[in-house]
Amino acid sequence: MSTEYVLQPSGGNPHSAHIDYAAELNPDQYAAVTAKPGPILVIAGAGSGKTRTLTYRVAYLVENGVEPENILLLTFTNKAAKEMLGRVASLLPHDISRLWGGTFHHVGHRILRRHANKLGYGSDFTILDADDSADLAADCLGETDLPKGDKRLPKGDVLTSLFGLAVNKEEPIEKIIETQFPYFSIFSEGLSKAWRLYRERKLRANVMDYDDLLELSVRLLREDDGIRAYYQQQFQHVLVDEYQDTSSIQASLTNILAEFHRQIMAVGDDAQSIYSWRGANFKNILSFPERYPDARVIRIETNYRSSPEILNLANYAIAANTQQFKKELRSTRPANRAPKPALVCLGNGNQQAQFIAQRIGELFEEGVELNEIAVLYRSHFHSLEVQMELTRRNIPFELTSGLRFFEQAHVKDVSAYLKLALNPKDELAFKRIASMLPGVGAKTADKLWDKVQAGTPLAEVKPPTKAVVAWKQWADTQQQISQPELKDNASQQIQIVIDAVYQDYMQAKYTNWQSRLEDLNQLRAFSETFESAGEFLAQLALLTNVDVGPKGESSYAKNTSAEPKIRLSTIHQAKGLEWKAVFVIMLCDGMFPSSRSSENEEGLEEERRLFYVAVTRAKDELYLTYPVLRSIAGGDEKWQEPSRFLNELPRELTNQWKIVGPTPNWS
Repeated sequence: MSTEYVLQPSGGNPHSAHIDYAAELNPDQYAAVTAKPGPILVIAGAGSGKTRTLTYRVAYLVENGVEPENILLLTFTNKAAKEMLGRVASLLPHDISRLWGGTFHHVGHRILRRHANKLGYGSDFTILDADDSADLAADCLGETDLPKGDKRLPKGDVLTSLFGLAVNKEEPIEKIIETQFPYFSIFSEGLSKAWRLYRERKLRANVMDYDDLLELSVRLLREDDGIRAYYQQQFQHVLVDEYQDTSSIQASLTNILAEFHRQIMAVGDDAQSIYSWRGANFKNILSFPERYPDARVIRIETNYRSSPEILNLANYAIAANTQQFKKELRSTRPANRAPKPALVCLGNGNQQAQFIAQRIGELFEEGVELNEIAVLYRSHFHSLEVQMELTRRNIPFELTSGLRFFEQAHVKDVSAYLKLALNPKDELAFKRIASMLPGVGAKTADKLWDKVQAGTPLAEVKPPTKAVVAWKQWADTQQQISQPELKDNASQQIQIVIDAVYQDYMQAKYTNWQSRLEDLNQLRAFSETFESAGEFLAQLALLTNVDVGPKGESSYAKNTSAEPKIRLSTIHQAKGLEWKAVFVIMLCDGMFPSSRSSENEEGLEEERRLFYVAVTRAKDELYLTYPVLRSIAGGDEKWQEPSRFLNELPRELTNQWKIVGPTPNWS
């Protein structure tokens, strides 16, 4: 005799739902939240309540009898996962602690912690932090036949970035070198060997790096039929946030886990895919209907953030892209209540900065708090004049995009060469440069400085063996920029330092070396406004130390959260944020879109998506500015064409401001 016993769902059932979904959601959101099981692609436009939609979808599944442990919610940040799960918990009377929610790396880690032995690891494996990963990668590079001490070889951080791209893009390392690090092509064979050694040593040491959490979990699921079947059956529903930002390996993890039940909901906005440079694959979201031919595509187009005037412009801003899911953002706010976006043509970068600073002051007088105002730009160096003008006017600001321009490491590095040329007794400048050389640490730099102070010429000092070649190059460069005819030409000095030593150094040390090179070219242009290198260096010091208090502390750094401040940010780092008033600056062709990104249609379309992200950060007021002249290295000014993105906008969507100079006082 046998007895059949039926387990009832613990989460709930549709007849005892606690949430009135139709009342809580708009029609688009409701359609997504209550959609029948199966592959679903939700195109959630900017400011349309994407997080709310995902949160209510999870609640809806639980209330309809899906056990929490059968739901997988994949996000890009732990903060996003925590926020969503917290909201779900507040909506439901049920325990949802068994729900799998977190980043792709978090989920990969949970799987590997259970099954790492299948790949030759122990379950007690440890995870390397970024510094340890870089050190290990550098050690492995040292085990290859590549020439030791060659300053062109990548440093540890660049190596791990190169290795990480190979993982995330699921491409051979040789292809990554060819397409994204072509200046390392002469070392391709050695770098490939370093990559193999790096993986072997991690396995021997029972350690994994951050990217292994994805690569090894995907490898495990692909190679082990039993483990794959277990997780495929467990996760009846897979939900993915910010799907447009997934890399190839992240999409692989998602597709494998969703393969059995095929109940996957991918939520994202193809128009906000702006991270290809760090491995995101825009084609994941575009090709979703091809991978799942029976997929339902739901568009959420009601925007709760911006005025209709801003959204009208945003819709046109993205319209020229051919690779996209067409959508039309609609505002919940009444029309003709907010000003049209302002299109402002300025004479040059300095006048642009003056306009922004003056208009910020007016907005503040009109009742807009400083922390409700942002200045957004394509590249960090675009903000140089704005930073200087805000500093002069004592308007507090903070940078999401990094340090203030003159406080950045590469600016201070190159400035150190000029300082030493001006003042050979500058110990700090000497030690900063010496510490950049291979094999020279703080103690060695002290000893080398003692020799120079004792009267030994720089060219005759004997550095550690690893630094011999680089030291000679430094000595030759330092001698060249110290010549009488160059000591007062900071622009030429900077160019010599870049060409002789620093560009190679940046390529080896920084993955974003091209952006840093742009900063240094802008530094050259800035230096040409001074009559001497001494005046230039003095101004750098004044601009860097303007906020230093009586005890030497920086009031800017000390009070970052206590005092409202203007936000200055690259657009990449502004995604997901919003402000009442937004200035999008330097909208000149070749700057935004950048000249490098405009070389092919795919790059140009990503630049247009970046512009779309920028304009949709604004709630009430939007200012689009561009200078017609731009100072360039060499002492000249270059004529700037307005960004092609501005030319694509119907003029009736903007209010064109005419800038006039101050009225003379004839009294």
